[in-house]
Amino acid sequence: MFGPNERLALPSPESNGAVPAIPERMTAPPAFLYAEPGAEEQALPLSHYLWILKRRRWEILAFVLTSVIATVVVSSRLTPIYESTATIDIDRQIPANLVGQNSEMQTTNYDADQFLATQVRLIQSDSVLRPVVQRLKLEPLKAAAGDSRIPTTRAEDAPVKLRNLKVARPPNTYLLLISYRSPDPQLAAAAANQIAESYKQHSYDTRFVASQDQSKYMEKQLEALKAQMERSSLKLAEFERNMKVIDPDQKTSILTAQLMQLNTELTNAQADLISKEAAFNAVKSGSLDAAEASTQGEQLRKLSDSLGEAQQRFELVKLQYLPNHPVYKQAAAAVAKLTAQRDALKNGIIQRVSVEYQQAAEREAELSKAMKDAKDESDKLNASSFEYKAVKQEAENDKALYDQLWRKIQEAEINSSFQNNSIRLADPARAAFRPVFPDIPLNVALAFLFSSLLAVGAAVLADVLDNTISDPEQIQRGMKTDVLGSLPVVKAWRGLLAGAGRGKDGKLRSIGRGGQASSFDEAIRTLRDSILLSDPTRRPRTLLITSAVPREGKTTTSARLAAAHSLQMRKTLLIDADLRRPGLHGHFGLKNEIGLSSVVHGKAEWRQAIQQVEDFPDLAILPAGPASRRAADRVGAVLEKILAEAEEEYDLVILDSPPLLGFAEPLQMAAIVDGVVVVTLAGQTSRTAVANVLSNLKRLKANVIGVALNEVREDMSNRYYYYGYYGKYYSKYYKSSKES
Repeated sequence: MFGPNERLALPSPESNGAVPAIPERMTAPPAFLYAEPGAEEQALPLSHYLWILKRRRWEILAFVLTSVIATVVVSSRLTPIYESTATIDIDRQIPANLVGQNSEMQTTNYDADQFLATQVRLIQSDSVLRPVVQRLKLEPLKAAAGDSRIPTTRAEDAPVKLRNLKVARPPNTYLLLISYRSPDPQLAAAAANQIAESYKQHSYDTRFVASQDQSKYMEKQLEALKAQMERSSLKLAEFERNMKVIDPDQKTSILTAQLMQLNTELTNAQADLISKEAAFNAVKSGSLDAAEASTQGEQLRKLSDSLGEAQQRFELVKLQYLPNHPVYKQAAAAVAKLTAQRDALKNGIIQRVSVEYQQAAEREAELSKAMKDAKDESDKLNASSFEYKAVKQEAENDKALYDQLWRKIQEAEINSSFQNNSIRLADPARAAFRPVFPDIPLNVALAFLFSSLLAVGAAVLADVLDNTISDPEQIQRGMKTDVLGSLPVVKAWRGLLAGAGRGKDGKLRSIGRGGQASSFDEAIRTLRDSILLSDPTRRPRTLLITSAVPREGKTTTSARLAAAHSLQMRKTLLIDADLRRPGLHGHFGLKNEIGLSSVVHGKAEWRQAIQQVEDFPDLAILPAGPASRRAADRVGAVLEKILAEAEEEYDLVILDSPPLLGFAEPLQMAAIVDGVVVVTLAGQTSRTAVANVLSNLKRLKANVIGVALNEVREDMSNRYYYYGYYGKYYSKYYKSSKES
C-alpha cells in the first residue's frame, strides 16, 4: 500500500490509541475470522449470488436497458407483416362417391392422423401452389435461387415453395389452417383463400383423373371377361347332357346317408369282434382263471367255490379216517364229482366263446364288404359331382365378375363427375387489421428476459473465473487457513501516498480524516487482537509479516501493526528484514544509514542500530540499513540470535520480510519465529500464489497464524458490509468533533 518513502499516519500518541465508543456489532471482528481451517468445503450460499447481482447491478441494468432499447428501435424499423388464415374442414363422414359401395356413410377414423398429415403435405405441394403463384405473382422460394450454374429455364421449373406459407392442424380436430403472410393484408387474404381453392380443385382433379383411368382399364378387361363367361357357360351345358342329370346333389345325399349307416354298423361290429376276440384269446389256453373271467364264467366260479369247500372237508377227513373208511371214501367221491363237473363246464365255456368269436368275425367281414361297395359307388358319383360343381362354379363366377365389372364401369363414370363436399372452405381468410410481425411487446419481453439471463450469467461467470482472492471464505474453504482480518481501502491514499508523511510541525499526521482512515485504524486493531489472541495458551512473541509477491502492503501493515501494539503500552520491536528493498524507515521518517545489514556484516551491534520514534515511546525500529544482497544471504543466522535476545526485552518483535515467492530468506525467518502472517492484496493476488506460499510455510512446519486481506472494498464481498457502517459512524463522529 505504501512506497519506500511513505510515512506512517496513526492516531496521535496523546490519545493512547483510544477511539470513540462504538456499538459492539461494529467493533467485534466478523465471525469468519475465527473459522477453523479444517472445516469442510461447502457450496456457495444463495446470498453470495445475490451479492454478485447487487455488485453488478448497474452493469446488468445498463446491458438490459440497452438491449431493450435496441430491440424497440430495430422492431419499429421493420416492415410490418400481416397474416390471414383460411380454415378448411375435412369431413370424413361424407361419402367419397355418389353411387357404389363408397357412397355409404363412413364411421371409422382409423387413420385420421396419417390422412390429415398427407393433406398438409398436399397443400404445400407444387401442384397446388404453382397456379396460385402464377395467378397472384407471388414470390416463391426456389431451391436454385442465386445459383448462376443452373439455367434460368431449369430454375423456373423447380418445385414451388412459399416462404410465407404455413399449414397447421389444431389438435383433435379435422381442420386445416392455411396461413399466409405478406406486407399487403389484402394479398395475404387472397393468397390464403386461393391456396385453399387450389387444394380443393387439385383433390377433385386427382380423383377425376384416377376414375377415368380406372374406367378405361376396366373397359379393356370387360371384353376378355365376356368371352371367358361364354366359354364356361357352354362347358356347363355340355357336362349336364353327358351326366343325364340336372342335379346330382340329391343322389349324392342318399348315398351319403347309406354310407353313414353302414359306417356306424361296421364300427359296432368291429368293436364287438375285438371284444369277443379278446375273450377267445383268453380262454383258448384252457386256463381256469380265464374261463372264470369270461362273460359265461359265473356258474363256473360257483362250482369252483363248491369244489374248494369239498376239498377242505376231505382234508379234515384224511386227518381222522383211513382210506378204507366209508367217510373217507364218501368225501373223496364228492371231490371227484365236483372236479369232473368243473372241467366239463370249463370246456363248454371255451367252446361257446370260440363260436361267438367266429360269428362276430363273419359279420364284420360282411359289413366291410358292403361298406366298400357303397363307397365305390359314392366315389364314382362324387367324382362327377365335383367336376360338375367346378364347371358350374366357374360359369357362375365368370358371370358375376362380368356383371360386377360392368357395374363398376357405370359407377366410375357417374362418380368421376361428382364433386363431393368432404373438403370445404369453412372460414375464408379476411384482411387483417393488425400486423403479426414485428410483435414489439413480445420482442421487448424476450429481449428483457434473454438479456437479463445473459447479463446475470455473465456476472456469475466473471465471478467464477476470477482467480484472485477477494472473499475470506475462499481462503477458509480452499486453503484451510484462518483469515485474521480485512484492511479496508482508503480512497484518499490511492495515488497520493507520498504525501502521507510529516507535517510542517515535524510530527506525524493522520493519513485521513473521517470514516475511511478511522475504519482502517480499527481494522488494524482488530488484526492485532486476532493475532495475539489466536492461541489462548501461548501469546506469540516474534511475528513475521510477509506476502506472496511485492506491493501487497506488508510493510505498511507491519508498521501500523507495530504502532498499534505499542499504543497498548507494550514494548514493541519492528525489524525491517527486507534487505533488498528497505521501506520501513520511510514510514517513520527515520535514517537508514545503519541497520540490520550493518549487523549482519559485523559493523554494528543490533542494539546500536535501533532507533526510537518520538510519538511512540514504546516502539523501537531496527531499519534494514543499506541494501545488500550479501547480507540477505546471511540474515537468517543473525536474526535468530537477535530474536533470542530481543524476546527478553520486548513484548513483541515484528519482522517485515521480503515477498516469499522468489526469495529464500523469508523461509529462514519463518522457521525461527513464533508465527507468520501472510498479507494479500484483495482482488489482485491470485489464489495460486497464496496457496504456494501457504504450502511452502506448512512444509517447513512454520506456525502460520493466518492471512490478512489488504485493500478490501465493500463491493468485493457481501461480508464487508460493516465497513460502510464504520465509515458512516466515524464520519458523524469527526463532524461532531469538528463542530464542537
